[in-house]
Amino acid sequence: MQRRRSRYAPEFRRQMVELVRSGRTPESLGREFEPSAESIRNWARQADLDEGRRDDGLTTTERQELSRLRRENRRLRQEREILAKATAWFARETGLVAGEVFEFVRSNQAQYPVTTMCRVLDVSPSGYYAWLKRPPCSRSIVDRELGSFIRVIHEESRSVYGVPRIRAKLRDEGLRVGRKRIGRLMRAQGLQGVSRRKRVRTTRPGKSPRAVPDLVDRDFAAEGPDQLWVADITYIRTWSGFLYLAVVLDAWSRRIVGWSMKNHLRTELVLEALEMALWQRRPTAVIHHSDQGTQYTSIAFGLPCKRAGVRPSMGSVGDCYDNALCESFFASLECELLDHSSFCTQAEARLATFDYFEGFYNSRRRHSSLGQISPMTFENNAHESRRATRFRRTLVLPSATDGNSLGSSATV
Repeated sequence: MQRRRSRYAPEFRRQMVELVRSGRTPESLGREFEPSAESIRNWARQADLDEGRRDDGLTTTERQELSRLRRENRRLRQEREILAKATAWFARETGLVAGEVFEFVRSNQAQYPVTTMCRVLDVSPSGYYAWLKRPPCSRSIVDRELGSFIRVIHEESRSVYGVPRIRAKLRDEGLRVGRKRIGRLMRAQGLQGVSRRKRVRTTRPGKSPRAVPDLVDRDFAAEGPDQLWVADITYIRTWSGFLYLAVVLDAWSRRIVGWSMKNHLRTELVLEALEMALWQRRPTAVIHHSDQGTQYTSIAFGLPCKRAGVRPSMGSVGDCYDNALCESFFASLECELLDHSSFCTQAEARLATFDYFEGFYNSRRRHSSLGQISPMTFENNAHESRRATRFRRTLVLPSATDGNSLGSSATV
């Protein structure tokens, strides 16, 4: 609320005071001028207090300081009430227990009085002192051990995993822990997973005709290995210039099957990634899907594809959704490696990117689309399942009527 400003200027009031001191009465001045006699009498009294002529009241400075202190006291009282209500509210919403409030009190008792903190946080001092003497409960002990295990998992994931992947890792270790409990223990230790940056779309689809047809049509589902590969190019910032990265990713297992890093964007960059993928996987009929970059539309890239039996496929110009699977991988690469790394040389960037591909992404990183397992584990499980299926199909039991003959009996 704004203070009401006086109708009369300070100089006008000083003149009224001088007239009173010269012998004029407030009543006569009130009849002659606009202010009332009571107002003129108060002005004269306040002027005497300010100048020390009398001491039976507060000076103007003291009044202003008193008003400021009253406003501050009122504000602090409101903030304390809001804090107390907010503490109770968030305790109800997040499941905050009294032990965590008492832990805060113990951590700050060197700076603030215990009774004051207990009053503000809406807990009792006697409860706090009883909590100090009480031994930890079994759940607190388990939480402490579980929190240490979660920290180890988080560090092994290169500080990348959030609650879902940590929960999947705990489940693989035989520990069934709730999602909210894991989140609470991670917050208590200041741990959190990485999140992808929001990107602004800076390109628009062009009007040029397609170089080759789109055989994918945004359907990146594959029923087996080496049926659909997606490829694209991105860049890595270093202090010595840009390093360009081309990858080939198997849509079935999300595994990086080919990659290449160079300091230029010529066709050799994508050719080396394709050659690595062909050498590692040796496909018989695979669709190679990419955008319509000049590297992928060049004759130098099309001829090796034709010789290897690779079927090229390309999305529309400037539309990231037509190659969304590879764009998703690049987003993971950015938020899990590039966003929190600084490379002085391109050699450092090459080594870190290689370590991310082969030492983490393919072998250990859990993918939600694969049931929270890594691409290599997914491929190995599928291979073991196919081998077990072939074994069961070839194994038959003797016929019930003739012990020496073999029949088409039930499989094992």
